[in-house]
Amino acid sequence: MNIRHKIGFNTAVAIVIANMIGTGVFTSLGFQVLGIESGFAILALWIVGGILALCGALTYGEISNAFPENGGEYNYLSKLYHPAIGFISGWVSVSVGFAAPIAAAAVALGHYVNKIYPDVNPVMLALIVIGGITAVHSINLKAGSLFQRVFTIVKVVCIVMFIGFGLFHVPEHHVDFTASSSAWKDIFSSGFAVSLVYVTYAYSGWNAATYISGEIEDSKKNLPRALIAGTFIVMVIYTVLNFVFLYSVPIPELKGVLEVGYLSANKIFGMQAGQFMSLVIALLLVSTISAMILAGPRVMQSMGNDIKGLRFFARSNKNNVPYVAIIFQSVIAIVLVLTSSFQSLITYVGFTLNLFTFLTVLGIFILRYKFKHVETSYKTWFYPVTPLLFLCIIGYILFHIVIDKPVESLCGLGTVLIGLIIYFLTNKKNNQNSGNISEISPSHPVD
Repeated sequence: MNIRHKIGFNTAVAIVIANMIGTGVFTSLGFQVLGIESGFAILALWIVGGILALCGALTYGEISNAFPENGGEYNYLSKLYHPAIGFISGWVSVSVGFAAPIAAAAVALGHYVNKIYPDVNPVMLALIVIGGITAVHSINLKAGSLFQRVFTIVKVVCIVMFIGFGLFHVPEHHVDFTASSSAWKDIFSSGFAVSLVYVTYAYSGWNAATYISGEIEDSKKNLPRALIAGTFIVMVIYTVLNFVFLYSVPIPELKGVLEVGYLSANKIFGMQAGQFMSLVIALLLVSTISAMILAGPRVMQSMGNDIKGLRFFARSNKNNVPYVAIIFQSVIAIVLVLTSSFQSLITYVGFTLNLFTFLTVLGIFILRYKFKHVETSYKTWFYPVTPLLFLCIIGYILFHIVIDKPVESLCGLGTVLIGLIIYFLTNKKNNQNSGNISEISPSHPVD
């Protein structure tokens, strides 16, 4: 199939950054300080989350290099394990993986704007934003790529400006970031483990570019670079941004608050200028919604190409844009906006998605053992320490979610079970090609 427009390295990096910088960093701190009151421990949270995401990106880089097609985990798990595992991963991405964060980002955007303009209906605004961005991405990939780059650049520039002003702000309260004994006690507490759930949600999206790897120019070279560059940039931004939040707002005022950016902006800029910056933060979420609307449907498109019963998802317009999958995903997001709360989505989505990132990173060992004939131009840095560190941290997080949040965990496992049932009820097409090692042609290094 002829693709008229390819996504370049800069756009791929923009997609990673835009997917990661969303609702999590502007809302989750209020939940973290409920169990942790040490500034040092909270910054450690974001550094650990960044290292985790970076380890994942480094590992995904090699896997994506071996299997450079659209679909992300759906593509990788189908080949590394079994088509059923890949299908369930795709089902999770279709049902909650992208639609739920799109809904959460749109709801957060609506509430930020409502803080400034109380007459604005946050739910109606969320629906309008989702509908408008869906229309842009359903027409033309080139237009969607330009839209993504512009909004991501604006997002990063605004956040850097916010950080710059925040660092020069003189706080009225005492700020302590020392590594005291109580700070280390917080780091090894159960509260730290639970807070990592929110942090991993904020970092989710580091693997976004893998879903469109088949449309990235020179993907074997550019995809690993985009994953690593985008993740590292976000790690630095997140750590410094949370430093500014803690530096500008007393921890007691942050507890349980969703609009953390709104509080911080008011402290740094004053009420009127703070309201303007809060509006800017709301506009930044447009980039996040755009990135997920762009990346998610490529999973559905890949499933449609492979599975006869889902072939309608593979339909594309004359510009090779999977408009049916894009519209379907946005419809799910709209339903979630109308029926769910922001808080109810985070733990459920985090648990479900972490299950499959765990399996994918574990797959690097299968790739090295069973797919020796597949040559890659990129190898995971510091292997096997990198994937093992990722697996240990994610396993630690999943364990605590099961213990502390059993309802959300059961909902996540229920979603997986539904996907398995759908797999066995769906007519499969060319299933053997997805799981047969001998039919996967070797990849060649790129200079």
